[in-house]
Amino acid sequence: MRVDRQARVWVVQHAEIVAALCLRPLAQGYWLSGLFVAPSQRRQGLARQLIEQALAPASEPVWLFCDPELHSFYENLGFLPCTSLPTALAERLSRYQRKKNLIALCR
Repeated sequence: MRVDRQARVWVVQHAEIVAALCLRPLAQGYWLSGLFVAPSQRRQGLARQLIEQALAPASEPVWLFCDPELHSFYENLGFLPCTSLPTALAERLSRYQRKKNLIALCR
């Protein structure tokens, strides 16, 4: 995951980093640009914990792109399909969708 100076990063560490989340400030909100959990640590609630902690203080919108298979996971965390994105994200999503099937969600 690439992180710029403006991004906020959360990690879970058990002797080594096993999960990480990155929020980038964008257009009166944030873009959740990365959420990673080590394969051996999946299905233990780490992603949910990271998202809940990172977004707890956020009153602004948070956007993300995900594979349609992850829609229900994010929906359970309060994310809904997003039809209107800030211009920078709409352009990025359009580029990404040329190579893979992604949907935009917002909370």
